Amino acid sequence: MQDSWMVVTGAASGIGLATVELLLEQGAYVLALDNNAEKLAALTEQFKHYGDHLAAELLDITDEARIAPLLKRYHAQRPVGGLVNSAGFGRDVTFLETDSALLRAIFELNVLAAFSISREAALLMRQHKQGAIVHISSVSGLVGNRGRAAYGITKAGLVNLTQVMANELAQEGIRVNCVCPGPIMTPLAMQVHTEQVQQTWKSAVPLHRYGTPREVAQAICFLLDTDKTAYMTGQIISVDGGFVNTGLLA
Repeated sequence: MQDSWMVVTGAASGIGLATVELLLEQGAYVLALDNNAEKLAALTEQFKHYGDHLAAELLDITDEARIAPLLKRYHAQRPVGGLVNSAGFGRDVTFLETDSALLRAIFELNVLAAFSISREAALLMRQHKQGAIVHISSVSGLVGNRGRAAYGITKAGLVNLTQVMANELAQEGIRVNCVCPGPIMTPLAMQVHTEQVQQTWKSAVPLHRYGTPREVAQAICFLLDTDKTAYMTGQIISVDGGFVNTGLLA
């Protein structure tokens, strides 16, 4: 991991930012990708003391034509060895109120963009017969949470994509795993989750709290680390305080 690029999408906030920070702390070279120029500049300033271990690029990952040239340019410096698909968004909209335009917009970023950058990264990784890809799905891709029709569809798609990629890419030396966060204290969640919504989540989670972005990042970095997880691929790991495995709470 230390000698290759770890590419993180959605890198400038939330889980992506926490993953960038933890990877840098572990000595990795990190290529941070985000479509928010202001936040990306803040990331660069925050971690400037890591020198050439950090590279940051402004990129809308739905712009498929830009992905391959960018990754190849960095791959020429050192191999692309890891990819974290953290970019994504969702809306809390009931099924009957969800229109096709919203579904297409969420699908384009959460699935199509993740698919495209994963394919381009894997094409580079297979040159060295080694690599790790981690998709960030959600507990909403595993269970039927209210208001998550469009979002849940896309996150469930990432779960299956993980399994198919793990199957097909194992022969190329590439491991593919998936992390499914539960309620996490990201800036976006704290902005849109009212006090009532927060209490609802906490009451359904056995640990009775939100997780932190760093707690999710720890699972991501674990899966990227070939020394620790060389025999793990195709796994769907929930970081959710026990939410998806819980029936009636004690």
